Amino acid sequence: MRAREPDDEGFVECDGLKLHYERHGTGGPTILLMPSWTIVHAQTWKMQVPYLARHHRVVLYDGPGNGRSDRPLQPAAYHHTNQVGYALRVLDAPGTDRALVCGLSMAARWVLELAADHPERVLGIMTIAGAIPLRDAGPDTDAEDAFLAAPPDLPPSRVPELGQDPPAHWAKWNRRYWLEHFDDFAAFFFGQCFSEPHSTKAIEDAVGWAGETTPEVLLAEAAWPAPGYNDIARWSARLRCPALHVHGSDDRIVPLPVAEELARLTGGRLVVLEGAGHVPVAGDPVRSNVLIHEFAERLRAPRPLRETWTRWTGRPRRVLYLSSPIGLGHARRDLAIAQELRRQAPGVEVDWLAQHPVSRALGHAGERVHPASRWLSSESAHIDSEATEHDLHCFQALRRMDEILVANFMLFQDVVQERAYDLVIADEAWEVDHFLYENPELKRFQYAWMTDFVGHLPMPDGGRREELLAADYNAEMLEHVARYPRLRDRAVFVGDPQDIVPDRFGTQLPHIRDWAQANYTFAGYVTGFDPAPYCDRAALRERLGYRPDEQVCVVTVGGSGVGTHLLRKVRDAYPTIARRVPGLRMVLVTGPRIDPASLPAAPGLEVLGYVPDLQQHLAASDLAIVQAGLTTCMELTACGRPFVYIPLRHHYEQNFHVPHRLRRYRAGRRLDYDDITPDRLAAVVAAEIGTAPQYRPVATDGAARAAALLAELL
Repeated sequence: MRAREPDDEGFVECDGLKLHYERHGTGGPTILLMPSWTIVHAQTWKMQVPYLARHHRVVLYDGPGNGRSDRPLQPAAYHHTNQVGYALRVLDAPGTDRALVCGLSMAARWVLELAADHPERVLGIMTIAGAIPLRDAGPDTDAEDAFLAAPPDLPPSRVPELGQDPPAHWAKWNRRYWLEHFDDFAAFFFGQCFSEPHSTKAIEDAVGWAGETTPEVLLAEAAWPAPGYNDIARWSARLRCPALHVHGSDDRIVPLPVAEELARLTGGRLVVLEGAGHVPVAGDPVRSNVLIHEFAERLRAPRPLRETWTRWTGRPRRVLYLSSPIGLGHARRDLAIAQELRRQAPGVEVDWLAQHPVSRALGHAGERVHPASRWLSSESAHIDSEATEHDLHCFQALRRMDEILVANFMLFQDVVQERAYDLVIADEAWEVDHFLYENPELKRFQYAWMTDFVGHLPMPDGGRREELLAADYNAEMLEHVARYPRLRDRAVFVGDPQDIVPDRFGTQLPHIRDWAQANYTFAGYVTGFDPAPYCDRAALRERLGYRPDEQVCVVTVGGSGVGTHLLRKVRDAYPTIARRVPGLRMVLVTGPRIDPASLPAAPGLEVLGYVPDLQQHLAASDLAIVQAGLTTCMELTACGRPFVYIPLRHHYEQNFHVPHRLRRYRAGRRLDYDDITPDRLAAVVAAEIGTAPQYRPVATDGAARAAALLAELL
């Protein structure tokens, strides 16, 4: 799922060649994001488009040979002059007169030619990891192209790396290897592009994009001579617009001296990203976004003549609260914490940066949802799109949510820049935590991180690969905290040390519980409500309309749209269950993201949609059937009600972290989805309904304890 869909898209045709383009946003100035080498397509810019489009008009397109554009095998289609013509046709399509033109790697050549030959169309140029020939590559031929034009058995010692003596593994840069081992070449090449640690997702993406073209296309592109140094120098001398060049110091494809020479030729500004590789738009997306936006802003019309600044005496204490939108459990506990925080810090103002379904719960509670929340890319919709039948590989879903997380962090950054906040509370707002560590200079507030589990755990059927990936993600987090131990002014674990799994973060990495005890403060569990008023179950049932002679079974799947299959399976088993359980009344609660009409009711079986005070129905029930979401399970535990929990397949939190905590409380009966048949479910319901379990008590002061930890930061 993309973080943002285009406002307009289509095809332009150039001499019979069709190229796909997109337009996002309406602000000025327009930014044209050029395609790069044909081995990738326009999705290379996926981390930039959502943010830039909120401020500017963004146009991008797939170059010939990849994406949704044609794949010609005629070398002339890839000639640099034709590449400039394609850019002009794409600018014309949405009616763009002038643009800031950005080019990554090879596209730097076309950016320069476009700006030199058509200055009336270019407001400014920006190159990122610009790949141009150095003097010692020859006056007319780029070193890469000279190699590709040579026989495929060229000795490795001749393999060029833009004028430098390369390591022997660059022997894969040859025609024969491309044709016979293209997948391996792509994996090798992008491993060089992404030299930064913990770049597994970026490499996977790029290798996938390479799989959308063919080696024959790349060879056709390479067959035409590329611009030489003299061409670059001539175009640079004719520039009439500002130029910005961005380059990583650890670029293994195009060394930093290339950027230094390019900046000298153009008279442009050079920004060196120390430690960055060849594709900083993916490796360091936040910094790349800021650089592009700031450069575009300098090309915009002058700022308004009036601005307002408020002295400290006129600034009330403000909190920006971010609550994870994956389900509704976080919203309930965060509301309870916010209410306690207001009691402990009178006068504090709380804004919420939240999206559906959390924003709905906040609105029902009368909270102020920040108006910028409407720009958040939907994490819940992404999770829904990743799910299959009662199956959500949440670790992989999190990895594939990368562009959404970048987009939402950039929105967060805009919010905290526009208004001063004393404290930011991030309840499993993964994007805020990750990118603040990646860009610590952006922190200008007290920062509290909250979570109810620690550590990504691999699923057994993921094999060695998933084990390594999970360990790599954990290792990155450990390195973040070790490098900037005070970036989190408070790290709050919602629970007790014993609630943390005893596993390791990975082979040769620390034990999760030991590390958490050294790096977290423990607030105890936060139920989000006081179960004491529900002790009089007879009065509660009467108020909710449940008769004394009914055995009430509530079936709920949380606030996401992932639970449809479980609801259907239980509904289909209802006749069998009803025969085993006299007086059964079953209530299916679909939540805010599943249409109740998709599950027809029947005598003895009713279907409800979003229920704001669901905990009351759980407390009144004789049995609940739920997913293994922590909040619902702990609400049932706090109320002392029997329940059956059915973890989503491949959801490591529901399969490992939640069951570990429930075992500590001696709560719930686990049932795996694959084991559910009507008869099996009927037997389990008949055995559990109406029982009086003896659970470990759940603390009721968690919200107050958490609020006290946060109030100290104010």
